Amino acid sequence: MFRLFLLGLISCLRAESIFYDSYSGNVLTHENVKLYIKRNTTFWCINEIQPCKSLEGRRVDGSCNNPKYPSRGAPHTPTYRLLPAYYDKDFEPRKSKSGEPLPLSRSVRTNVLAEGRVPDLRFTQLLTHFWVYILGDIISVHDSVNYVLWTTHCCQEEGKKDKACTPNIIPDDDPVHRFSSIRCMNLTRPMSFQSQGCVRNDTIPERIMSETPALDLNHIYGASLEILNAKGRLFKNGLLKFEEENGKLWPPSMKTKETLCILNQPPHETRCHDTPNSGSNSILGSNLFSIWTWRLHNRIATTLLKLNPCWSDDRLFFTTRDIVIAINIQIIYYELMPALMGYENLVKEGVISTNKEFRDPYDKAFVPQTSLEFMYVQRWAHVIQEGRIKMYDENGYYLKEQRLVNMTLRTGYLVDNLEYITQGAFRQPAAKYDYIVDPDMAETIFGQMQVASDVFASDLTKGRYFGFAPYVEYRKLCSGKTYSTFKDLLDVIDPERIELLKEKYKHVEDIDLMTGIWLERPVKGGYLPVTAYCLMVEQLHRLMVSDRHWYERPNRPNAFTLEQLLEVRKASVAEILCAVGDTVTEIQPHAFYLPGKGNEIISCKKIQKISLWPWKDWKCNEK
Repeated sequence: MFRLFLLGLISCLRAESIFYDSYSGNVLTHENVKLYIKRNTTFWCINEIQPCKSLEGRRVDGSCNNPKYPSRGAPHTPTYRLLPAYYDKDFEPRKSKSGEPLPLSRSVRTNVLAEGRVPDLRFTQLLTHFWVYILGDIISVHDSVNYVLWTTHCCQEEGKKDKACTPNIIPDDDPVHRFSSIRCMNLTRPMSFQSQGCVRNDTIPERIMSETPALDLNHIYGASLEILNAKGRLFKNGLLKFEEENGKLWPPSMKTKETLCILNQPPHETRCHDTPNSGSNSILGSNLFSIWTWRLHNRIATTLLKLNPCWSDDRLFFTTRDIVIAINIQIIYYELMPALMGYENLVKEGVISTNKEFRDPYDKAFVPQTSLEFMYVQRWAHVIQEGRIKMYDENGYYLKEQRLVNMTLRTGYLVDNLEYITQGAFRQPAAKYDYIVDPDMAETIFGQMQVASDVFASDLTKGRYFGFAPYVEYRKLCSGKTYSTFKDLLDVIDPERIELLKEKYKHVEDIDLMTGIWLERPVKGGYLPVTAYCLMVEQLHRLMVSDRHWYERPNRPNAFTLEQLLEVRKASVAEILCAVGDTVTEIQPHAFYLPGKGNEIISCKKIQKISLWPWKDWKCNEK
């Protein structure tokens, strides 16, 4: 079967490319392509796809996941909406029911979310690190990069004339900045097919994404075969390129002085990953798990080579990639999401199964896509993000701490501190979900890169420019109930929180989606707010049914054997840290939860491990 797969892949690469309009998915003629070239919009607006082959495995660029819609699943393809867009004229944010502008985002945030630090007694910082990391697989960061690095003038005179600018205005009575002269926080509009010249400006703005809409680790392996080959593969023994520094293994480092890691403090801090996706250098959680996943790939490839010395580099590499992707999804669906959403809830929803054997959720009627609402509600995780990174030695002794906001784009700091940050990740609590948010997240989210920035106010503003329906419309979608008065919200929001809403919103239909989610009670049996839970379940289901290469399927191209799948089922984040985490020789088995009774820190020798023996190719012995 693998030989047929390689023949199909080679045949595919030799075939003539087909060009697709990235927004509509329609095939383009050469004349159409020339027009895009003339307008210099080919990067965002065109997808070049090789013809699909039935026996090929998961493509790096995500194309041909659904052969009926070859370009869907590739980068720069549209999201979908669970509810129609709500905009004012010229696609400006919707007005309130009375026709007035909605209240200032910063004013809403400071009114409903207080600032402070309260530790959670359930989850570790590792959970928030991993959540941030897996979101990078399907959510683009270019909107944040835009206002942090590219368009930084929105609070200046120049910004008043720039259509891209949508700064957060700070009211004079702001609880923090009434004592300062700061009255504006830089922010830009979301990048869309319209803003990038792919679709006419007189149509509803639809956000453009750089990632593939599948859990395929494109933030590790890249979103094109060309980028993977140039920056990822070593082309030897199935390995990714790597370097060694301070006795640790790292992804390759950029050799140029101009790097993304602008918060590095030279001359000592110089390391910056030169990988297929530069987002690995971004926020700390993504950086940590990018390093660990990189190492995990090479660890598995090395073991497969020992088991199967006759395998080619290609076979070693793509088999390893398939295993690493499966391990990643297994942890997301069977460890992370049950912790947040409730195990019994997800079983009932059909998102996970109690049966460890094969299951086949695939439905070719579903196109690989991500809902705009799903990507947006992930931002709720900001409320449980602890702003301090506490570091420990391998014996659990506290050493020091660093501000999380000063760790973005600062890969060089990890060279001397990675092992201490790793130890702290599974020992330190996350922040508690209690309507109190970390001060650094609320005031200085990007550290030294911006004078002031409120991630929560930015999230609220972005939701308005995404054109989301009012919060109560999503409550109706999820519950079937109609919400006409503030009193109707008592089924999901406590009375005192409703009073805070009434101070800022004149009518219940004015409430923003994110504001409502911030103040909701958790879903029964879980930890997420009820509406966030509802919108996430829909997408978790969609990710399964639209993915032809879903790891649990028995009849996908290059499917696992049952014995292999049962080994993948053993995957846990604790096992990964035991395998590739510096100085990790002991850890609690359920590492997203704080250590304690029933989850004591134990030797890594006692942590359940994946065996790669089911991938043993006995034909190698014959050869």
